[in-house]
Amino acid sequence: MTAVAPAAFQQANIDYLAVLPLLIVFGAALVGVLVEAFVPRERRHTIQLTISVASLVLAFVAILFATKHQGLTFGYTDGATSRRLFALAIDGPALFMQGALVLMGVLGILIMAERFGGVGSDAFTASGASTPGSPIEAASARAGLITSEVFPLTLFAIGGMMLFPTVNDLIGMFIALEVLSLPLYILSGLARRRRLLSQEASLKYFLLGAFSSAFFLFGTALLYGYAGSVYFGDLSKAVSDTSLGLNGLLVAGAFLVFVGLLFKVGAVPFHAWTPDVYQGAPTPVTGFMAACTKAAAFGAILRLAYVGLDTASWQWQNAVIIVAVLTMIVGAVLSVTQTDMKRLLAYSSIAHAGFVLVGVLAFDQRGVSSVLFYVVAYGFSIIAAFGLVTLVRQDGGEATHLSQWAGLGKSHPVIAGTMAFLMLAFAGIPLTSGFVAKFAVFAAAIGTGGATGTVLVVIGAVCSAITVFVYARVIVLMFFSEPADDTVEVLVPSVGTTFAIAIGTLITFALGVVPSSLLDLADRASQFVR
Repeated sequence: MTAVAPAAFQQANIDYLAVLPLLIVFGAALVGVLVEAFVPRERRHTIQLTISVASLVLAFVAILFATKHQGLTFGYTDGATSRRLFALAIDGPALFMQGALVLMGVLGILIMAERFGGVGSDAFTASGASTPGSPIEAASARAGLITSEVFPLTLFAIGGMMLFPTVNDLIGMFIALEVLSLPLYILSGLARRRRLLSQEASLKYFLLGAFSSAFFLFGTALLYGYAGSVYFGDLSKAVSDTSLGLNGLLVAGAFLVFVGLLFKVGAVPFHAWTPDVYQGAPTPVTGFMAACTKAAAFGAILRLAYVGLDTASWQWQNAVIIVAVLTMIVGAVLSVTQTDMKRLLAYSSIAHAGFVLVGVLAFDQRGVSSVLFYVVAYGFSIIAAFGLVTLVRQDGGEATHLSQWAGLGKSHPVIAGTMAFLMLAFAGIPLTSGFVAKFAVFAAAIGTGGATGTVLVVIGAVCSAITVFVYARVIVLMFFSEPADDTVEVLVPSVGTTFAIAIGTLITFALGVVPSSLLDLADRASQFVR
């Protein structure tokens, strides 16, 4: 008897130019794995860095070409129903997020490549000044040589992040979630100087991430039971069909799927991993996660909320409103009590996640564009901030306690001044990207959210005022306090790290002074294909 190919796979439809950015990044990650296997150790670092940066730049160029190939792709014909089903949606929000992710990924990788301040230096750096030819420089070089695996891992994570806001069904979204998460679990445990703290952070991230993935899968099963499909278009049609009933499956499934996504952005009460992982992970990895993971997760949340569950928003939005309020309050209040710079920035990121959720809950094109703008503005700022944290050292290790930053403005005014400017951006002070980003999400919420949106904005404004105190305290500490110890030093960064910090800071300033270009681009890119 002759075997017949299933009808579902006889008419595959793939626009390779539309998915070319994904193919480039995943292909470069696979090449990086081969480099780790066959290239001599002393040459890996340079080769891996070159491959990573070049592939991301090439992927960005491919994204520009993909703008002319928007639409649903990676489809096939369902043999049972003769319908066309598409796994990927290449549209404005997806391409905008992909472009932001590859650009922020370049800056993150450049900081990771820093041999004095990067992932490897925590492993061997002992104490004393890092003068050329010293044992510390040699140890840092060895650290850079043995940690070249961070580059392919980071590329795999970026590939998963680019896929995350692009998928058009829940199963594909789960696969993207795991592809971006698994490398991050490993990267979080690579700080060797504080090995136990780093490995503890990695384990916490892995265990809690596994729980969140289980919630996501269980929610997917419930939504499939409700709609009979995992594709967002079918799900939206089923939700709008009131004759189906079974709202219990819909509400429970939507809530559980959102739990899996809100975990990735560090929203309360799914935030418990954030402070510990941000503190324990290597600082360049922390900056990369804070910027790129949050952007990718909010891209996925937008697609689920505006495409898959849009017609049932009234059934699940109250739960997300409560999450947004708790996230803003907890992030702002607990940041006041922090004495470690990385934990302070962790709770700051939690508060920012709440502000972005305010934009998501606007349920309007303005809400989408404001979220797109916010994640870009915040992403470049936080990468630059964590890049600065890698440079401040004491006794060979990172000086992350706030008391160690006292008087830094007198001894290293450029570093302190840059950090102060970034703190003002996080606080939302005018002439910074943070002010424009908060204004955009709050304006969208007031314009389309009615009384609920106004209440959210009032709570957000109060929480922003609380965080102003937190950031101002750091600025006062750096410029108006005497140093407690004169052994704190600032290492001279490499060209790559200097470039990454400078670009992140300049973008933060530019988006605060002339934000119209990115705002217009985000507005044009805010339409989803269905």
